[in-house]
Amino acid sequence: MANLRSLFRQILHLDESPHRTALAFAIGVFIGFSPAYGLHMVMVGFCAWAFGWNVVALLAGAFLNNPWTLIPILGATYWTGAVLLGVRDFPSFDWSDLSFMGIYHQVAPYAWPFALGGMVLSIAGALLAYPIAYFVLTKYRRSHADDCAPHLPPSSGLG
Repeated sequence: MANLRSLFRQILHLDESPHRTALAFAIGVFIGFSPAYGLHMVMVGFCAWAFGWNVVALLAGAFLNNPWTLIPILGATYWTGAVLLGVRDFPSFDWSDLSFMGIYHQVAPYAWPFALGGMVLSIAGALLAYPIAYFVLTKYRRSHADDCAPHLPPSSGLG
């Protein structure tokens, strides 16, 4: 929990505009909800390198998808895609055939609902994350403007 607080403090004190930090956070949320599992950190690294976005803000957004939220996000991803595509069949898994082709044939019918649901949730998450992050950043920076301003030296008391 202390590491999470430290991460958010670092984001709140970045030396860039609230727009740029909120945008990096929203892109991180987009990456976190994307169906490209296994490539999230690669996508964060690419965005930081190619566009110069802040890695801390990108990671904070991407880490919304973590071990504690993985199962609900996967379920919501498939459910969203299934609803949009009108799929009524829910996944079941036959544990008797664990060969590559056996797993492929079992998973393939669910790939399109999963991909569509992931993209819809990625876009929705990013569109929600930007204004929330921008509001929090501007409000925090306004309320702590005195902490960031250079302080005058104390008066000498002479004259």
